[in-house]
Amino acid sequence: MEDRIAVALAEVGPRLKRLRTARGVTLAALSESTGISKSTLSRLESGQRRPSLELLLPIAQAHQVPLDELVGAPEVGDPRVRLTPRRVNDQVVLPLTRHPGPLQAFKSIIPASRSKPDPCTHEGFEWLYVLAGRLRLVLADHDLVLGPGEAAEFDTRLPHWFGSTGEGPVEVLSLFGRQGERIHVRAKPKA
Repeated sequence: MEDRIAVALAEVGPRLKRLRTARGVTLAALSESTGISKSTLSRLESGQRRPSLELLLPIAQAHQVPLDELVGAPEVGDPRVRLTPRRVNDQVVLPLTRHPGPLQAFKSIIPASRSKPDPCTHEGFEWLYVLAGRLRLVLADHDLVLGPGEAAEFDTRLPHWFGSTGEGPVEVLSLFGRQGERIHVRAKPKA
């Protein structure tokens, strides 16, 4: 039993490094988001520092992965991913990406009561796809209504707002790139 624990602990450091580098996160960025010094993170990844809950919990939170994934806990056989919806203002948001990175995906359920435009601006680029309901999109001087199956993409530095038309709730898939990454479409429709 002690040998299995020692082996599992020895694999934590390399697993942390693979996770961090696969996501393109630097030690400095991880240090900033966790409050753990770069030297401690480096020693942890190289196996020179023994992993502890005090170190692993902030790292798991920064990478938005379960602690089980960091320590290599055995699979229990249930393949379902259980994402936790959160309430942001008056809408329900379900994050679909579990890690920080240049592109984030969300499913949002916007209530009918969110129908009064309140435009904002910020860095980034957004892509919206309407799953159900009617979405009102105010983008600079444009005021558009999108139905199921319709999509929009825009630079979030333009004044923008989206919500319900007031007729009912809206379900939306949203991809958001913080540094202005655009969605890359490889196939073009036939003319």
